Amino acid sequence: MQYRVLILLFVALCISCNNQNPQKMPNHKYTNHLITETSPYLLQHAHNPVNWHAWNDETLALAKKENKLLLISIGYSSCHWCHVMEDESFENDSVAAIMNQHFINVKVDREERPDIDQVYMNAVQLMTGSGGWPLNCIALPDGRPIWGGTYFKKEAWTKALTQIGDLYQKDPQKVIEFAEKLTTGVQQSGLVTLNKNEALFTKEYVNNTVEKWEVYFDDNLGGMKKAPKFPMPNNYHFLLRYAFQNNDTKLADYVNTTLTKIAHGGIFDQVGGGFSRYSVDTKWHIPHFEKMLYDNGQLVSLYADAYLITKNELYKETVYNTLSFVERELLHKNGGFYSSLDADSLNEKNELEEGAFYVWTKETLQQLIPDFEVFSDYYNINAFGFWEHKNYHLIRNASDDEFSKKHQISTEKLKEKIVTWKAILLKERAKRERPRLDDKILTSWNALMLKGYIDAYRVFDDNHFLEVALKNASFLEKNMLKEDGSLFHNFKNGKATINGYLEDYATLIDAYISLYEATLNDKWLTLSKNLTATALDHFFDTNSKMFFFTSDKDTQLIARKMEIEDNVIPSSNSMMAKNLFKLSHYYDNEYYAKTSKQMLSNMTDQIQNYGAGYSNWLDLYSNFTEGYFEIAISGKEAPLRLKEINQHYIPNKLICGSTTENKLPLLKNRFVDGKTFIYVCENKTCQLPTERTNEAFKQLQRLKK
Repeated sequence: MQYRVLILLFVALCISCNNQNPQKMPNHKYTNHLITETSPYLLQHAHNPVNWHAWNDETLALAKKENKLLLISIGYSSCHWCHVMEDESFENDSVAAIMNQHFINVKVDREERPDIDQVYMNAVQLMTGSGGWPLNCIALPDGRPIWGGTYFKKEAWTKALTQIGDLYQKDPQKVIEFAEKLTTGVQQSGLVTLNKNEALFTKEYVNNTVEKWEVYFDDNLGGMKKAPKFPMPNNYHFLLRYAFQNNDTKLADYVNTTLTKIAHGGIFDQVGGGFSRYSVDTKWHIPHFEKMLYDNGQLVSLYADAYLITKNELYKETVYNTLSFVERELLHKNGGFYSSLDADSLNEKNELEEGAFYVWTKETLQQLIPDFEVFSDYYNINAFGFWEHKNYHLIRNASDDEFSKKHQISTEKLKEKIVTWKAILLKERAKRERPRLDDKILTSWNALMLKGYIDAYRVFDDNHFLEVALKNASFLEKNMLKEDGSLFHNFKNGKATINGYLEDYATLIDAYISLYEATLNDKWLTLSKNLTATALDHFFDTNSKMFFFTSDKDTQLIARKMEIEDNVIPSSNSMMAKNLFKLSHYYDNEYYAKTSKQMLSNMTDQIQNYGAGYSNWLDLYSNFTEGYFEIAISGKEAPLRLKEINQHYIPNKLICGSTTENKLPLLKNRFVDGKTFIYVCENKTCQLPTERTNEAFKQLQRLKK
């Protein structure tokens, strides 16, 4: 690329990340500007000897006034390697002296400010070919980046900082020239151009994309053929749908192998429920132990739908155990969900150690568990389940039915034992120092968890899930929705702050649409439409027909980015395209439909060569190739008929319903007093109304053919 020559000037400074255990944290000696912040991550650094500042106009003005380079360090509170670098470098007086001498040091919580993270992650990826957290980037006083990387050992860090600081003093023009070229790269990277060709969506396109993707599947252990392994819920949600709609039993087996291995693995907390972010090995055993709200919300949705297809009890148990964890550890009494639990916690030596809260020694387990031999076989207190330092992390490798037959006990008796084992271990674990909680409440992540609860209610018809969902939905409406119709991003200490990003709109619109489909309460659909109008007003790019990540009301960074690639969380543009697609059906809105179609058309060149990075786009694409159905229910028995419909997996449909006369286009003039009719429609053409759910399903089957 055009920046390679200049990058080579800096590449010697870029150091790879190596594993190293954190040491005991010293007593606080200092207080810096972060002490007034609310972010748990920023507050963790408030007593470093580094003179940290938060990202704000005052900090940027100070850098320009003193003509000092910005040292931008980005992470999040539950990040293990962020803690390691803090312990090794940011709490070291001599390292801090170098940082304070040469730089205006800025700490950024990537979860509070994903816009800043996007820009400097992009810069580091252009320079080094990879990224991650902690993310460290040095920039000119005006924010244009010149150098960066991820985790650095202390010696490499101080050497790099000294060299860059000296270079800026001796030859600032060379640094400025590099910054100019790198900034151009950041600004151009990820931009989307309008596809003016006619949009033609074919099944062959999806088939070819999946075929290219399948090469990387690990059919034995699930996931991809590499470590680390991330659950990537949206990937498996799409593949689940694709396998179902195409009767692809091989692919269905692969997805179910993946879901089973994850649920059996150490990435899933076998004692307390809930998922960690990813596993460092190929068998889903040892995770980085941080538990993130967004993972758990999306995985609940995935396992709920997988249960709907398979009726696999493991999937149901996984949903229930995960939501028990969420309510026990991450739910505020106001209905909002906290963000995450830390990977690290204090061990018996009072030292921060990754996973200390979750792992066990064999001796401890032998003392606690009465029928240890059975327990040890079930959870692999053996070579398969061994981690390090005499510690075991619980992992399963057999189904309950297989295990029951092996030990000649009934599955009912086994389940009783499991309940007893978990109760014992939860009680014992409660005596340990708990992982730190990141108690900020984010709109986008709450919306993903809200969607998880709605999906659990839809599949399992458990009113408790709906109660939690409604309380959270109302919390978000009351606290995160401004009077002008826009959103806040963050809520902490009783106060909402930070203007919302596109991810907040996209996820909340999706969740509110789902809540409408679960309750048939028009309020949630109306809110979705209103939020869409705000997003179109303040985020939409009329040239590309895509959405920027930041509002036009926000202070501009060096680049205004578009998020298009689906990652652990689907891209905000793919979510908005799907939202517009659904809302176009609800409101018979041709502009929404054309915009959604154009957005998808813009992405077709990128999607086909990297399905794993565009799975949410592929899900939308499938709506155009597999047919898309509108199921309208009108009448007093609409909620009952809805429950019957929800017992079937129909990924390419929307639900519209009312117990009374309703003016929505799909319901208008369809209410008949004393009757409940179901209308199955496609492409603005409806089948004859029926009062029987089974007849509606027959109509769907005929339309599919």
